[in-house]
Amino acid sequence: MIPVAEFKQFTEQQPALKVLKPWWDVLAEYLTVAMLMIGVFGCTLQVTQDKIICLPNHEPQENLSEAPCQQLLPRRIPEQMGALQEVKGLKNNLDLQQYSFINQLCYETALHWYAKYFPYLVVIHTLIFMVCTSFWFKFPGTSSKIEHFISILGKCFDSPWTTRALSEVSGENQKGPAAAGQASATIVATAGAAPGKAGEGEKEKVLAEPEKVVTEPPVVTLLDKKEGEQAKALFEKVKKFRVHVEEGDILYTMYIRQTVLKVCKFLAILVYNLVYVEKISFLVACRVETSEVTGYASFCCNHTKAHLFSKLAFCYISFVCIYGLTCIYTLYWLFHRPLKEYSFRSVREETGMGDIPDVKNDFAFMLHLIDQYDSLYSKRFAVFLSEVSESRLKQLNLNHEWTPEKLRQKLQRNAAGRLELALCMLPGLPDTIFELSEVESLRLEAICDITFPPGLSQLVHLQELSLLHSPTRLPFSLQVFLRDHLKVMRVKCEELREVPLWVFGLRGLEELHLEGLFPQELARAATLESLRELKQLKVLSLRSNAGKVPASVTDVAGHLQRLSLHNDGARLVALNSLKKLAALRELELVACGLERIPHAVFSLGALQELDLKDNHLRSIEEILSFQHCRKLVTLRLWHNQIAYVPEHVRKLRSLEQLYLSYNKLETLPSQLGLCSGLRLLDVSHNGLHSLPPEVGLLQNLQHLAVSYNALEALPDELFFCRKLRTLLLGDNQLSQLSPHVGALKALSRLELKGNRLEALPEELGNCGGLKKAGLLVEDTLYQGLPAEVRDKMEEE
Repeated sequence: MIPVAEFKQFTEQQPALKVLKPWWDVLAEYLTVAMLMIGVFGCTLQVTQDKIICLPNHEPQENLSEAPCQQLLPRRIPEQMGALQEVKGLKNNLDLQQYSFINQLCYETALHWYAKYFPYLVVIHTLIFMVCTSFWFKFPGTSSKIEHFISILGKCFDSPWTTRALSEVSGENQKGPAAAGQASATIVATAGAAPGKAGEGEKEKVLAEPEKVVTEPPVVTLLDKKEGEQAKALFEKVKKFRVHVEEGDILYTMYIRQTVLKVCKFLAILVYNLVYVEKISFLVACRVETSEVTGYASFCCNHTKAHLFSKLAFCYISFVCIYGLTCIYTLYWLFHRPLKEYSFRSVREETGMGDIPDVKNDFAFMLHLIDQYDSLYSKRFAVFLSEVSESRLKQLNLNHEWTPEKLRQKLQRNAAGRLELALCMLPGLPDTIFELSEVESLRLEAICDITFPPGLSQLVHLQELSLLHSPTRLPFSLQVFLRDHLKVMRVKCEELREVPLWVFGLRGLEELHLEGLFPQELARAATLESLRELKQLKVLSLRSNAGKVPASVTDVAGHLQRLSLHNDGARLVALNSLKKLAALRELELVACGLERIPHAVFSLGALQELDLKDNHLRSIEEILSFQHCRKLVTLRLWHNQIAYVPEHVRKLRSLEQLYLSYNKLETLPSQLGLCSGLRLLDVSHNGLHSLPPEVGLLQNLQHLAVSYNALEALPDELFFCRKLRTLLLGDNQLSQLSPHVGALKALSRLELKGNRLEALPEELGNCGGLKKAGLLVEDTLYQGLPAEVRDKMEEE
C-alpha cells in the first residue's frame, strides 16, 4: 500500500493560516483528501494485483467480429443447470509463460486507456486541486504578505492592550470604580459597626479583610511597561503593513485566478470522466497476431478490477461534483460582494472607537476572509487601527516612564524665581505631571497634540505656562481654571495663526509672549487675534515679521507697561500707534530694520527703558528729543551702525545706563561727561582710539566697558570715578596701566587680557574689593605682582 502521508508535502501549511481559509476551502480540503485516498487505493490495487486475465477464443475467425467476447460466454454454460453433470473444459495447450505474455500484451493493446490509468488520473487531478487551493500561500508575492499579516494578527489578538482598549473605550470597565467604591463603603460600614459590638469585633475584622480585594483594579486594566512597549511596536507594524498592502490587490487577484482554474479543471474532469467511465468493462475482447507463438489470434480477457474501478469512478465523480459546487459558490462570493472594501462600522458602533478607518484592496480582502473564520479577530485587530487607542497606549507608556519621582528631579527655579518643570520632545503629556501640585511654571517644548486633561486643575500653584511648538487643546471646563491662575503665558509656533484661541480668553494674564511668523499675505497687515479681553496685561512680547505694529496692541495700550517687538530683520513702519502707549515703561524694538529713532517714542512720557538693538541706525541726532522722556534711565543702542554720538547727549542728565556696544564709534564727545547720572557705560566692540578726559566727571559711574577697541592709553581723569566696580579694558592696545588705578577702592572686576602690558602696577593692592577671581589678566603678568599683593588678592 502507498501511504497517504507520502503526499503530505503537497498540502503542508502553517496551522496559523487556517484563519484565512473559509468554510468552502475547508470543505474542499476534505474533499481532496477523500479523492486522494480513492486515487491512492486504486494505484495500490493496480500495483499489487493482476491487471488482466486472458483465455484463447475458439470461435471461428469470421464470427469473432460479429460475436464479441461478452456474447460468447453464455454458450459455454449449460442451458439446464438442474441436473448435476460433469463439465469438461477445452484444452488450450498453453503454458504459464504464454498466458503471462498474452495478459501483458492484451493489457497494453486491448484495454482502454481510461480503465488502465484511472487511479493515476485521480491522484494527478487531486494534486492539481491541492496545488490550486494552496498556491497563494506558497507564491512569493503573496505568501510574504500573508505570513506577515498572520503574524501581526496573532500578536494583536493576544495582546493585553487589545482587551484593555476594548473594555475601556466601550465602557465595560467603568463599573469597576463603582464596584470598588461600594466595596470600600462596605468596609467602612463594617469597621464603623465594630466598636458597637465588642464581643464580635475580632470576627468582623477578619470578615472585613477579604472585602479589600474588591477595591483593587481589575486585572484587565493592568499593563506593565514591557507589554506597553510591545503594543506600541504593534501599532507601528500595523501602520506600515496597512500602507504596504493597501497599495495593490495581488492577493485578491491570485485567489480569483486559482478559483477560476479550479472551476475549469472541475468542468474538464467532469466531462471526460462521464464520457469514459463506461469504458471500464469486465470482459474485454483482444485480438493480437500471436498465432505463430501461441496458436491463437483472438482472446477473451477478464479485467479483474473493473467492477471496483467503476464504483470508485462514480464515487470520485460525486466528490468532484461537490468540489465543483464549492468552487462555483466561491466565484459567486468573490464577484457578488465588494471584497476590496472593508468597513468597520459595526466595530465602531460596538466599541465606541469612531476613528477606526475603513480599509481597501488586499487588506480588506484578508479581513473578509477572517470574518468567515471568526469576526472576533477583526474586532480585536481594529483596536490597532484606532488613533484613539494608540494615544491611550502612549499615555499609559508615558505614565510608566515618567513617574512623579522622576519628574520631581527635573524641577528647578527659572529666571523669575518660580519652580519650573520643563519637558521637551515627549510623545505626549504624562498624567503624572498633575500629581506635582507644587509646580508654579510648566514649560512644554516640541510636544505634539496636547490635550489638557481635567487633572490640570490639581496644579493649584501654576502661574506660568510655556507652549513652545506644542499645539494644545484646552477643554472649556479648564479655561476658567487657567483664567484665574495663570499670570504668564508663552507661546511659540511656526505661524501666529496657530496660537490657540483660548489664550486670548485668559483675562487674568499679566504677561503674554508670542513668537511666530505672520502668513505672507498678512505680514504687512500684521493682524492678530484681539487682545482687548486681557484687562490685566502689563507685558506683551511679540517676535514676528510684522510690517507694522499690530492694531490689537492698542486694545491694551492703556495698561501696558512693557512692549517688546522682535521683527527678525523685517522692516517695521507706521510706528505712530506707539503714541497711545501712555503707561509704557519699557520698549524693545529689536531687529526692526529702523534707520532712525522713531519719533513716536519721544511722546512716551512714562518710558524708562528703550532698547533699539540690531537695527540699522547710523545717526542718532534725534537723541536730543529724549529730554522729553524725563523718566528714561536706560538707553540701549547696541548692535547698530552708529558712527558718532552727538554733543547734545549732555541733555540726558537723568540717564543711568547707556549701551553703545557693537557700533562704529571712533571717538566719544566730551559732553558725555555731563551725563552726571550715568552709572553704566558700555562702548565695547567699537573702534575707539581714546577716551575723553571728561569721562572723569561721571562720579556715579559703576560699570565701564571699553573692551575690543583700539585704546592705547587711558586718561588719568578716569580714575576719579571712585564708584567704579567693573572696568573692562580687554583686547585693546594698552601698553601700561596707570598707578592711579589704586584709587578705585570699590573695584571688584578688572579685565586686562589682550593688551600690550608688560607689568601691572603694585598699586592694585590698594583696590580692596579686587580679588584674584575678579582680575582677568595673563598669568605671567599676575605672577609679576609683588607677593604681598597676590596674597592680599587671594585672601577670602
